[in-house]
Amino acid sequence: MSELKMPQVGASRKEIVANWQPENPEFWEKFGKKIAKQNLVISTIALTLAFCVWYLWATIAAQLNGAGFHFTTEQLFTLAALPGLVGATLRFVYTYMPALMGGKNWTFISTLILLVPVVWLGFAVQDTTTSYTTFMILTALIGLAGGNFSSSMAYIGNFFPKSEKGTALGINGGVGNLGVSVIYFLAPFAMGSTALGSVFGVTPAIIKGNAVYLANAAFMWIVPLVVILALMTRFMDNLPLEKPNPKNLVQIFGNKHTWAFTLLYTCSFGAFSGYAAALGLLVGKEFPEVPFASIAFVGPLVAGALRPVGGWLSDKINSGTKVTFVSLIGLCATTALIAVGVDMHNFPFFFAMSVLTFVCCGFATGATFRMIPHVFGNPLLSSLITGFVAAVAAYGAFITPKIFGFVYSTFGNIHPAFAVLLAFNIVTVAVCFWFYVRKGANMNV
Repeated sequence: MSELKMPQVGASRKEIVANWQPENPEFWEKFGKKIAKQNLVISTIALTLAFCVWYLWATIAAQLNGAGFHFTTEQLFTLAALPGLVGATLRFVYTYMPALMGGKNWTFISTLILLVPVVWLGFAVQDTTTSYTTFMILTALIGLAGGNFSSSMAYIGNFFPKSEKGTALGINGGVGNLGVSVIYFLAPFAMGSTALGSVFGVTPAIIKGNAVYLANAAFMWIVPLVVILALMTRFMDNLPLEKPNPKNLVQIFGNKHTWAFTLLYTCSFGAFSGYAAALGLLVGKEFPEVPFASIAFVGPLVAGALRPVGGWLSDKINSGTKVTFVSLIGLCATTALIAVGVDMHNFPFFFAMSVLTFVCCGFATGATFRMIPHVFGNPLLSSLITGFVAAVAAYGAFITPKIFGFVYSTFGNIHPAFAVLLAFNIVTVAVCFWFYVRKGANMNV
């Protein structure tokens, strides 16, 4: 890269971005701060919409058979899992795309693609002859939205000085995660709106005597996606970034902390994404008498809102380790207690423990991402590890629904699934203690 120079007053935006130097206080105050914040705002909105699309299917799945389709419980859980599988896998690729294609360019392309499954799904759910295979293709395409997290998180932090990266990443990731809550909150209203159905020309399904416009949950994202695409062309930029190379990958894969952080973040974000994807179907199976759709947004809302708080608290006490460790212990307790709630058939208790699970996930996700740059000082390596860890953890959105579907079809009840999840949580707590908590680890991160 060529030597950076201080832009002159009146310099073009292109010239300022080409000489990006956020650690230079004069540059940051005169030129950098405004542009960085504009990119952060647009990136955050785009990521929030991506999460809305990623969990779109989860809001529709529980209503599908009532609308005239005939899928088995295992098939529904498989369809709920596919967006997680595709999104997690693509995160490995998406992590590197901003450096290869430009952050603005890739954010535009990856967001534009999402219009395809959004429009197609809206038509598919209105036709009860739509095949299971077609829905598999559709849910896989919805999974493209899940990859956007890695590219967004790997890119947006580059706009900010080190002293502000944590806050920027916390806002981007935390508000982005809130997209899960947004879709769960808005979808029931949209599916029950006759006016919106008329605007989109949707044919309603009659479920339990009520007209339900399933397609509204998909079609309502067309306008927001188009608007954010237009805003990207004006308020986002392509930063000149160092290109990753095979040597960088060898460095991160050969480091024990890469794998430790992968486990920690998989336990926390994996639980968040997995429960969010499967909870509607789980409640429909165990508590069919409960109108869960109206409160499904609460857990994801809590987790998304507390993610920045987890990062802030870690900075405040100067220890992401402590926040992560306590949160993981809490996750062990709530996982066991959710199973107790199912066993008692006590929905208020079950739901309270589910919300507490999301609380623990929110704190842990924010705290774990705070730990990574403190262990890996090199910005490029830290960025690559963040993307890799986020990619692996996203498999939780695939694995959890698949475990639930398999256990139901094999054992007829959900308890073995929670036993597996609890065992995984306990192993993660042990790893966190060994690598970061015990005195002999010498890791104040």
